[in-house]
Amino acid sequence: MVRLAMVGLGKMGLSHYGMINAHPGIKVEAVCDSTGYVLDVLNKYTGIRTYADFDQMLQEVELDAVIISIPTRMHAALVQRALEKNLHVFCEKPFCLSTKDGEELTRIANEKGLVNQVGYHNRFIGTFQEIKRLLDAGAIGEVTHILAEAYGPVVLKSKGSTWRTQSFEGGGCLYDYAAHPLNLVNWYLGAPLDVGGSVLNKIFSKDTEDEVFSTLYYEDGKTAHISVNWSDESYRKMTTRITIWGTNGRIFADRQECQVYLRDMADIPEGYQPGWNVRYTTELTEPVWFYLRGEEYSAQLDYFVKCIEEKRPDENVNSFKAATMTDRVIALIIADAARRSSLGCSETIIEGQRKKKGFFFGIRRPAS
Repeated sequence: MVRLAMVGLGKMGLSHYGMINAHPGIKVEAVCDSTGYVLDVLNKYTGIRTYADFDQMLQEVELDAVIISIPTRMHAALVQRALEKNLHVFCEKPFCLSTKDGEELTRIANEKGLVNQVGYHNRFIGTFQEIKRLLDAGAIGEVTHILAEAYGPVVLKSKGSTWRTQSFEGGGCLYDYAAHPLNLVNWYLGAPLDVGGSVLNKIFSKDTEDEVFSTLYYEDGKTAHISVNWSDESYRKMTTRITIWGTNGRIFADRQECQVYLRDMADIPEGYQPGWNVRYTTELTEPVWFYLRGEEYSAQLDYFVKCIEEKRPDENVNSFKAATMTDRVIALIIADAARRSSLGCSETIIEGQRKKKGFFFGIRRPAS
C-alpha cells in the first residue's frame, strides 16, 4: 500500500484527492493546504490528518509519495523538499516557470531513482494516444506539419483575475493553456530546434496574454503551428485538437474522435483501410476504477501508482524531463515574442524619424 499526501486542495487538488482516495493501492495519510475552512471540513467529515505547513507534514507523517496541486510559482520549492525526503512526486502542470528549476528537479529525481510525473493528462486520452501509435507505425508516412490548437472560455472580461492569469503565479495562457498542445507536439515530434513568428496577445488580461501563436521548426523540415486562445466564448469548455499532415495521409483528433485519411500507398495499420477512418474515444479508452471529470485523469494517477509499485522510475511518459522540455519550448516562445515586440518598437521609431525628415514609405515627399 502506497502512503500518500495531497498538497493543495483547489479545483484540481480536490479532483485528485477524490480519485486517489478511491484507489485500491493508495492510503491517503494527510492533506496540506493554506485554507483553514477546507482543512476543517475534511478533518471533521473524514478524520484525515490536515496540515497548513508542508514541512511539518513531511516531518510528522510517514509517506511514500505526494501529489502537488498548488500555484505554479511554488512548484519548484515544494517538489524539491519532497524529493529530498525521498518521496515519489506527481506535480500538476505546468511544471516550473524556470527551465533551470525543472532541470535541477529532474536531476535530483533521477539520481534518487524516484518516480516523477507531471499532470499532462492529454497523453492519457485514447484519441491522442492513437495518434502516437499511428505515427510510431509510420501510417501517414513522413510528417510534414502539425497544427495544435486549444480554445476555451477562461478570461472573458477585463475585471477580476486568478493566480492562473498572473504571470508571476501561473504564467497566463501560455503556461496554463498552450502548454497542453505543446506537450503533445513534443510527444509526437520531440524538441524543436527553434520557434518563430510568436505572438503573445492580450485581449482582456492586463498582466498576461490571452492568445498564443507560434511556429516550431525541426531539423528535417517539419513544422508545427500553435494556435491557442483562452478568451473564446464560443467554446463551452477547453477544447484541444491536433491535425497532422504526412506524405501518405492526414490525422485529426480531439477529445471525442480520431479521424484518419490514408492514401492507397500508405502502410495501412491493422483495423484501418485506404481513405477515411474514424475511431471514437469510447473504443480507444480503457475503463478506470473511478471516474471523475474524464477517464484520463484517473488513468494518469493509476499510471503513477503502478510506476511506484513496480519500481519503474525511468518508464514514465510524463516525467519531469518531458515536462521540462515543454517548459523549454515555452521559454523559446517568450523570448521570440519579446524579440519581435522589440523589433516592432524599433520599426515604429524609424518610421517616425522618416516622416519627420520628409520621407513616406521610403520615398521622399516632393517639396511643397
